[in-house]
Amino acid sequence: MAEAAIKKPKFDAFLWEGVDKQGKKVKGIMEAASVAYVNATLRRQGVNPVKVAKQRKVAFKFKKKIKTKDIAVFTRQLATMLTSGIPMAQSFDIVGKGHENPAMQEIIMAIKQDIESGTALTQALSKHPLYFDALYCNLVQAGEQAGILDGILDKVATYKEKIEAIKGKIKSALFYPMAVLVVAFVITAVLLVFVIPQFESLFAGFGADLPAMTKMVIDLSKAFQNWWWAIIGSIVGTVVFLSYSYKRSIKMQHNLDRALLKFPVIGDIVKKATIARFSRTLATMFAAGVPLVEALDSVAGASGNRVYYEGTMAIKNDVSTGMQLQSSMNATGLFPNMVVQMVAIGEESGELDKMLSKVADFYEAEVDDAVAGLSSLLEPIIMAFLGIVIGGLVVAMYLPIFKLAATV
Repeated sequence: MAEAAIKKPKFDAFLWEGVDKQGKKVKGIMEAASVAYVNATLRRQGVNPVKVAKQRKVAFKFKKKIKTKDIAVFTRQLATMLTSGIPMAQSFDIVGKGHENPAMQEIIMAIKQDIESGTALTQALSKHPLYFDALYCNLVQAGEQAGILDGILDKVATYKEKIEAIKGKIKSALFYPMAVLVVAFVITAVLLVFVIPQFESLFAGFGADLPAMTKMVIDLSKAFQNWWWAIIGSIVGTVVFLSYSYKRSIKMQHNLDRALLKFPVIGDIVKKATIARFSRTLATMFAAGVPLVEALDSVAGASGNRVYYEGTMAIKNDVSTGMQLQSSMNATGLFPNMVVQMVAIGEESGELDKMLSKVADFYEAEVDDAVAGLSSLLEPIIMAFLGIVIGGLVVAMYLPIFKLAATV
Protein backbone atom coordinates (compact mmCIF):
# COMPACT_ATOMS: atom_id res chain seq x y z
CA MET A 1 0.00 0.00 0.00
CA ALA A 2 1.47 3.34 -1.06
CA GLU A 3 2.35 5.69 1.73
CA ALA A 4 0.33 8.91 1.61
CA ALA A 5 2.12 12.23 1.49
CA ILE A 6 1.93 14.02 4.82
CA LYS A 7 1.28 17.74 4.66
CA LYS A 8 3.22 19.54 7.36
CA PRO A 9 1.13 21.97 9.47
CA LYS A 10 1.90 25.65 9.30
CA PHE A 11 3.49 26.91 12.53
CA ASP A 12 2.85 30.41 13.87
CA ALA A 13 4.36 32.24 16.82
CA PHE A 14 2.04 32.63 19.84
CA LEU A 15 2.60 34.90 22.84
CA TRP A 16 1.27 33.33 26.03
CA GLU A 17 0.81 34.25 29.68
CA GLY A 18 -0.07 31.89 32.49
CA VAL A 19 0.38 30.78 36.08
CA ASP A 20 2.67 27.90 37.10
CA LYS A 21 2.19 25.37 39.91
CA GLN A 22 3.72 27.76 42.46
CA GLY A 23 1.27 30.49 41.51
CA LYS A 24 3.97 32.52 39.78
CA LYS A 25 3.06 34.45 36.64
CA VAL A 26 5.02 33.27 33.62
CA LYS A 27 4.99 34.20 29.95
CA GLY A 28 6.78 33.31 26.76
CA ILE A 29 6.54 32.60 23.06
CA MET A 30 5.73 29.26 21.44
CA GLU A 31 5.59 28.10 17.84
CA ALA A 32 2.56 25.93 17.16
CA ALA A 33 -0.16 25.15 14.64
CA SER A 34 -3.04 26.51 16.75
CA VAL A 35 -4.08 28.15 20.02
CA ALA A 36 -5.49 24.82 21.21
CA TYR A 37 -2.09 23.17 20.79
CA VAL A 38 -0.44 25.94 22.85
CA ASN A 39 -3.02 25.54 25.65
CA ALA A 40 -2.60 21.76 25.70
CA THR A 41 1.21 21.97 25.73
CA LEU A 42 1.22 24.51 28.57
CA ARG A 43 -1.13 22.39 30.68
CA ARG A 44 1.10 19.34 30.20
CA GLN A 45 3.98 21.45 31.52
CA GLY A 46 2.02 22.47 34.63
CA VAL A 47 1.16 25.97 33.43
CA ASN A 48 -2.43 27.26 33.55
CA PRO A 49 -2.76 29.44 30.42
CA VAL A 50 -4.42 32.82 30.99
CA LYS A 51 -3.84 34.51 27.64
CA VAL A 52 -2.70 33.11 24.29
CA ALA A 53 -2.52 35.28 21.17
CA LYS A 54 -0.84 35.00 17.80
CA GLN A 55 2.21 37.24 17.57
CA ARG A 56 1.57 40.16 15.27
CA LYS A 57 3.98 40.82 12.47
CA VAL A 58 5.41 44.31 12.80
CA ALA A 59 5.48 46.17 9.49
CA PHE A 60 8.83 47.20 8.10
CA LYS A 61 10.68 45.15 10.71
CA PHE A 62 12.96 42.76 8.92
CA LYS A 63 14.66 39.90 10.72
CA LYS A 64 17.31 37.56 9.55
CA LYS A 65 16.12 34.07 8.87
CA ILE A 66 17.28 31.54 11.45
CA LYS A 67 19.59 29.13 9.65
CA THR A 68 20.92 25.74 10.67
CA LYS A 69 24.31 27.39 11.12
CA ASP A 70 22.79 29.65 13.82
CA ILE A 71 21.53 26.58 15.67
CA ALA A 72 24.97 24.94 15.40
CA VAL A 73 26.74 28.04 16.77
CA PHE A 74 24.20 28.34 19.60
CA THR A 75 24.68 24.67 20.52
CA ARG A 76 28.46 24.99 20.53
CA GLN A 77 28.33 28.12 22.72
CA LEU A 78 25.86 26.55 25.14
CA ALA A 79 27.99 23.38 25.43
CA THR A 80 31.06 25.51 26.18
CA MET A 81 29.20 27.48 28.86
CA LEU A 82 27.84 24.38 30.60
CA THR A 83 31.23 22.64 30.46
CA SER A 84 32.71 25.71 32.19
CA GLY A 85 30.25 25.28 35.07
CA ILE A 86 28.03 28.26 34.29
CA PRO A 87 24.37 27.70 35.33
CA MET A 88 21.99 26.94 32.45
CA ALA A 89 19.78 30.03 32.78
CA GLN A 90 22.83 32.30 32.92
CA SER A 91 24.34 30.46 29.93
CA PHE A 92 21.21 31.15 27.89
CA ASP A 93 21.31 34.79 28.96
CA ILE A 94 24.95 35.19 27.86
CA VAL A 95 24.48 33.33 24.56
CA GLY A 96 21.20 35.08 23.78
CA LYS A 97 22.41 38.62 24.39
CA GLY A 98 25.58 37.96 22.43
CA HIS A 99 23.87 36.56 19.32
CA GLU A 100 23.88 38.76 16.22
CA ASN A 101 20.55 37.50 14.83
CA PRO A 102 17.56 39.20 16.58
CA ALA A 103 15.24 36.32 15.65
CA MET A 104 17.61 33.85 17.28
CA GLN A 105 17.86 36.10 20.34
CA GLU A 106 14.08 35.90 20.77
CA ILE A 107 14.10 32.11 20.60
CA ILE A 108 16.97 31.80 23.10
CA MET A 109 15.43 34.23 25.59
CA ALA A 110 12.04 32.48 25.31
CA ILE A 111 13.74 29.14 26.12
CA LYS A 112 15.52 30.84 29.04
CA GLN A 113 12.18 32.02 30.45
CA ASP A 114 10.78 28.49 30.21
CA ILE A 115 13.82 27.06 32.03
CA GLU A 116 13.56 29.67 34.78
CA SER A 117 9.90 28.68 35.27
CA GLY A 118 10.98 25.08 35.87
CA THR A 119 10.48 23.59 32.42
CA ALA A 120 12.95 20.91 31.32
CA LEU A 121 15.29 21.93 28.50
CA THR A 122 13.88 19.24 26.18
CA GLN A 123 10.33 20.55 26.64
CA ALA A 124 11.46 24.15 26.17
CA LEU A 125 13.24 23.26 22.93
CA SER A 126 10.30 21.20 21.63
CA LYS A 127 8.17 24.38 21.59
CA HIS A 128 10.22 25.48 18.57
CA PRO A 129 10.01 22.47 16.20
CA LEU A 130 11.04 24.50 13.17
CA TYR A 131 14.53 24.94 14.63
CA PHE A 132 14.94 22.06 17.10
CA ASP A 133 13.77 18.87 15.41
CA ALA A 134 12.99 15.49 16.97
CA LEU A 135 16.59 14.35 16.57
CA TYR A 136 17.92 17.39 18.46
CA CYS A 137 15.34 17.05 21.24
CA ASN A 138 15.92 13.29 21.59
CA LEU A 139 19.65 13.83 22.04
CA VAL A 140 19.12 16.59 24.60
CA GLN A 141 16.64 14.41 26.48
CA ALA A 142 19.17 11.57 26.58
CA GLY A 143 21.78 14.01 27.94
CA GLU A 144 19.41 15.31 30.63
CA GLN A 145 18.44 11.82 31.75
CA ALA A 146 22.07 10.64 31.91
CA GLY A 147 23.33 13.84 33.57
CA ILE A 148 25.82 14.53 30.76
CA LEU A 149 24.05 17.39 29.01
CA ASP A 150 27.26 19.35 28.34
CA GLY A 151 28.89 16.35 26.65
CA ILE A 152 25.79 15.60 24.58
CA LEU A 153 25.49 19.23 23.46
CA ASP A 154 29.13 19.08 22.38
CA LYS A 155 28.31 16.00 20.28
CA VAL A 156 25.22 17.71 18.84
CA ALA A 157 27.27 20.80 17.94
CA THR A 158 29.90 18.64 16.21
CA TYR A 159 27.15 16.74 14.40
CA LYS A 160 25.46 19.96 13.21
CA GLU A 161 28.76 21.44 12.04
CA LYS A 162 29.74 18.35 10.05
CA ILE A 163 26.27 17.94 8.50
CA GLU A 164 26.25 21.61 7.46
CA ALA A 165 29.71 21.21 5.96
CA ILE A 166 28.61 18.22 3.87
CA LYS A 167 25.42 20.04 2.76
CA GLY A 168 27.51 23.04 1.75
CA LYS A 169 29.76 20.88 -0.41
CA ILE A 170 26.77 19.29 -2.17
CA LYS A 171 25.22 22.71 -2.81
CA SER A 172 28.50 24.03 -4.22
CA ALA A 173 28.77 21.00 -6.51
CA LEU A 174 25.24 21.55 -7.85
CA PHE A 175 25.29 25.36 -7.88
CA TYR A 176 28.19 25.84 -10.29
CA PRO A 177 26.72 24.04 -13.34
CA MET A 178 23.23 25.42 -12.66
CA ALA A 179 24.56 28.98 -12.45
CA VAL A 180 26.42 28.55 -15.74
CA LEU A 181 23.29 27.20 -17.46
CA VAL A 182 21.27 30.19 -16.22
CA VAL A 183 23.94 32.65 -17.38
CA ALA A 184 24.17 30.92 -20.78
CA PHE A 185 20.38 31.10 -21.16
CA VAL A 186 20.29 34.82 -20.26
CA ILE A 187 23.12 35.70 -22.66
CA THR A 188 21.55 33.66 -25.46
CA ALA A 189 18.16 35.34 -24.86
CA VAL A 190 19.76 38.81 -25.02
CA LEU A 191 21.50 37.95 -28.30
CA LEU A 192 18.31 36.52 -29.81
CA VAL A 193 16.13 39.47 -28.80
CA PHE A 194 18.41 42.49 -29.22
CA VAL A 195 21.50 41.65 -31.31
CA ILE A 196 20.37 39.21 -34.02
CA PRO A 197 17.44 41.40 -35.22
CA GLN A 198 19.99 44.16 -35.99
CA PHE A 199 21.95 41.76 -38.18
CA GLU A 200 18.72 40.58 -39.83
CA SER A 201 17.88 44.13 -40.97
CA LEU A 202 21.46 44.46 -42.27
CA PHE A 203 21.23 41.18 -44.25
CA ALA A 204 17.89 42.23 -45.83
CA GLY A 205 19.75 44.51 -48.26
CA PHE A 206 22.31 41.90 -49.35
CA GLY A 207 20.13 40.51 -52.13
CA ALA A 208 21.68 37.05 -51.75
CA ASP A 209 20.77 33.77 -50.08
CA LEU A 210 21.88 33.48 -46.48
CA PRO A 211 23.82 30.46 -45.21
CA ALA A 212 21.69 27.72 -43.64
CA MET A 213 23.20 28.29 -40.18
CA THR A 214 22.36 32.00 -40.34
CA LYS A 215 18.77 31.29 -41.44
CA MET A 216 18.36 28.85 -38.57
CA VAL A 217 19.56 31.39 -35.99
CA ILE A 218 17.32 34.13 -37.46
CA ASP A 219 14.31 31.78 -37.36
CA LEU A 220 15.20 30.90 -33.77
CA SER A 221 15.37 34.62 -32.93
CA LYS A 222 11.93 35.26 -34.45
CA ALA A 223 10.44 32.28 -32.61
CA PHE A 224 11.92 33.44 -29.30
CA GLN A 225 10.64 37.00 -29.81
CA ASN A 226 7.13 35.71 -30.59
CA TRP A 227 6.99 32.97 -27.98
CA TRP A 228 9.38 34.13 -25.22
CA TRP A 229 6.54 34.21 -22.70
CA ALA A 230 5.64 30.59 -23.48
CA ILE A 231 9.27 29.42 -23.32
CA ILE A 232 10.04 31.15 -20.01
CA GLY A 233 6.61 30.18 -18.64
CA SER A 234 7.24 26.53 -19.50
CA ILE A 235 10.62 26.55 -17.75
CA VAL A 236 9.28 28.29 -14.63
CA GLY A 237 6.14 26.14 -14.65
CA THR A 238 8.17 22.94 -14.85
CA VAL A 239 10.38 23.99 -11.94
CA VAL A 240 7.37 25.02 -9.82
CA PHE A 241 5.48 21.82 -10.70
CA LEU A 242 8.43 19.59 -9.80
CA SER A 243 9.03 21.50 -6.56
CA TYR A 244 5.33 21.37 -5.60
CA SER A 245 4.99 17.70 -6.51
CA TYR A 246 8.21 16.78 -4.71
CA LYS A 247 6.98 18.29 -1.45
CA ARG A 248 3.55 16.63 -1.60
CA SER A 249 4.02 13.35 -3.44
CA ILE A 250 5.90 10.45 -1.89
CA LYS A 251 6.10 8.75 -5.27
CA MET A 252 7.62 11.87 -6.87
CA GLN A 253 10.18 12.13 -4.06
CA HIS A 254 11.14 8.49 -4.52
CA ASN A 255 11.45 8.74 -8.32
CA LEU A 256 13.42 12.02 -8.36
CA ASP A 257 15.75 10.97 -5.53
CA ARG A 258 16.40 7.60 -7.18
CA ALA A 259 17.09 9.34 -10.51
CA LEU A 260 19.47 11.75 -8.77
CA LEU A 261 21.41 8.83 -7.28
CA LYS A 262 21.86 7.35 -10.78
CA PHE A 263 22.85 10.66 -12.38
CA PRO A 264 26.46 10.59 -13.73
CA VAL A 265 29.10 12.05 -11.37
CA ILE A 266 26.57 14.05 -9.30
CA GLY A 267 24.76 10.87 -8.22
CA ASP A 268 27.95 9.38 -6.78
CA ILE A 269 28.56 12.52 -4.72
CA VAL A 270 24.97 12.56 -3.42
CA LYS A 271 25.19 8.87 -2.49
CA LYS A 272 28.43 9.35 -0.56
CA ALA A 273 27.04 12.41 1.20
CA THR A 274 23.87 10.52 2.17
CA ILE A 275 25.86 7.60 3.59
CA ALA A 276 28.05 10.06 5.51
CA ARG A 277 24.94 11.75 6.94
CA PHE A 278 23.38 8.36 7.83
CA SER A 279 26.54 7.21 9.59
CA ARG A 280 27.16 10.51 11.40
CA THR A 281 23.56 10.74 12.66
CA LEU A 282 23.39 7.13 13.85
CA ALA A 283 26.83 7.39 15.52
CA THR A 284 25.78 10.53 17.40
CA MET A 285 22.45 9.05 18.51
CA PHE A 286 23.99 5.72 19.56
CA ALA A 287 26.83 7.42 21.47
CA ALA A 288 24.23 9.48 23.36
CA GLY A 289 22.57 6.29 24.57
CA VAL A 290 19.45 6.52 22.41
CA PRO A 291 18.06 3.00 21.73
CA LEU A 292 18.88 1.76 18.23
CA VAL A 293 15.27 1.37 17.03
CA GLU A 294 14.35 4.84 18.25
CA ALA A 295 17.55 6.30 16.80
CA LEU A 296 16.78 4.88 13.35
CA ASP A 297 13.60 6.99 13.23
CA SER A 298 15.68 10.17 13.51
CA VAL A 299 18.32 8.80 11.13
CA ALA A 300 15.66 8.20 8.47
CA GLY A 301 14.43 11.77 8.73
CA ALA A 302 17.97 13.15 8.56
CA SER A 303 19.01 11.11 5.51
CA GLY A 304 17.86 13.79 3.07
CA ASN A 305 16.97 11.23 0.37
CA ARG A 306 13.65 9.41 0.03
CA VAL A 307 15.27 6.18 -1.16
CA TYR A 308 17.51 6.06 1.92
CA TYR A 309 14.60 7.14 4.14
CA GLU A 310 12.60 4.10 3.00
CA GLY A 311 15.68 1.90 3.34
CA THR A 312 16.31 3.12 6.89
CA MET A 313 12.69 2.49 7.89
CA ALA A 314 13.04 -1.04 6.51
CA ILE A 315 16.20 -1.45 8.61
CA LYS A 316 14.29 -0.20 11.66
CA ASN A 317 11.54 -2.79 11.13
CA ASP A 318 14.12 -5.57 10.74
CA VAL A 319 16.12 -4.51 13.81
CA SER A 320 12.95 -4.31 15.92
CA THR A 321 12.32 -8.00 15.15
CA GLY A 322 15.80 -9.01 16.30
CA MET A 323 17.82 -8.92 13.07
CA GLN A 324 21.39 -7.62 13.27
CA LEU A 325 21.95 -4.10 11.97
CA GLN A 326 24.63 -5.16 9.48
CA SER A 327 22.40 -7.92 8.04
CA SER A 328 19.51 -5.53 7.58
CA MET A 329 21.73 -2.86 5.99
CA ASN A 330 23.12 -5.45 3.59
CA ALA A 331 19.59 -6.56 2.62
CA THR A 332 18.63 -3.04 1.46
CA GLY A 333 21.38 -2.99 -1.20
CA LEU A 334 21.95 0.72 -0.50
CA PHE A 335 25.24 0.46 1.39
CA PRO A 336 28.68 -0.52 0.04
CA ASN A 337 30.27 -3.67 1.41
CA MET A 338 32.88 -1.62 3.32
CA VAL A 339 30.15 0.14 5.30
CA VAL A 340 28.36 -3.12 6.12
CA GLN A 341 31.63 -4.75 7.25
CA MET A 342 32.52 -1.78 9.47
CA VAL A 343 29.08 -1.96 11.09
CA ALA A 344 29.51 -5.71 11.61
CA ILE A 345 32.86 -5.13 13.35
CA GLY A 346 31.28 -2.40 15.48
CA GLU A 347 28.44 -4.69 16.56
CA GLU A 348 30.81 -7.53 17.45
CA SER A 349 33.24 -5.31 19.37
CA GLY A 350 30.59 -3.18 21.09
CA GLU A 351 31.98 0.00 19.50
CA LEU A 352 29.33 0.66 16.88
CA ASP A 353 29.38 4.44 17.41
CA LYS A 354 33.15 4.62 16.81
CA MET A 355 32.94 2.51 13.64
CA LEU A 356 30.08 4.60 12.29
CA SER A 357 32.07 7.76 13.04
CA LYS A 358 35.00 6.35 11.04
CA VAL A 359 32.64 5.56 8.15
CA ALA A 360 31.29 9.12 8.30
CA ASP A 361 34.81 10.57 8.33
CA PHE A 362 35.80 8.43 5.33
CA TYR A 363 32.79 9.38 3.22
CA GLU A 364 33.00 13.06 4.16
CA ALA A 365 36.60 13.01 2.88
CA GLU A 366 35.37 11.19 -0.24
CA VAL A 367 32.83 13.95 -0.85
CA ASP A 368 35.55 16.59 -0.44
CA ASP A 369 37.70 14.89 -3.07
CA ALA A 370 34.73 14.26 -5.40
CA VAL A 371 33.59 17.90 -5.26
CA ALA A 372 37.14 19.12 -5.94
CA GLY A 373 37.43 16.70 -8.86
CA LEU A 374 34.02 17.72 -10.19
CA SER A 375 35.01 21.39 -10.18
CA SER A 376 38.19 20.61 -12.14
CA LEU A 377 36.21 18.45 -14.58
CA LEU A 378 33.41 20.96 -15.10
CA GLU A 379 35.57 24.01 -15.82
CA PRO A 380 36.78 22.94 -19.30
CA ILE A 381 33.36 21.40 -20.14
CA ILE A 382 31.54 24.60 -19.18
CA MET A 383 33.99 26.77 -21.12
CA ALA A 384 33.51 24.56 -24.19
CA PHE A 385 29.72 24.68 -23.76
CA LEU A 386 29.66 28.48 -23.54
CA GLY A 387 32.04 28.72 -26.51
CA ILE A 388 29.83 26.50 -28.66
CA VAL A 389 26.57 28.28 -27.75
CA ILE A 390 27.70 31.91 -27.77
CA GLY A 391 30.38 31.40 -30.42
CA GLY A 392 27.94 29.55 -32.67
CA LEU A 393 25.52 32.49 -32.62
CA VAL A 394 28.30 34.98 -33.40
CA VAL A 395 29.74 32.88 -36.25
CA ALA A 396 26.24 32.41 -37.74
CA MET A 397 25.82 36.19 -37.89
CA TYR A 398 29.20 36.80 -39.51
CA LEU A 399 28.98 34.05 -42.14
CA PRO A 400 27.02 36.25 -44.63
CA ILE A 401 29.58 39.03 -44.18
CA PHE A 402 32.41 36.61 -44.94
CA LYS A 403 30.47 35.31 -47.96
CA LEU A 404 29.92 38.87 -49.27
CA ALA A 405 33.59 39.72 -48.79
CA ALA A 406 34.58 36.60 -50.78
CA THR A 407 32.35 37.57 -53.73
CA VAL A 408 33.74 41.12 -53.77
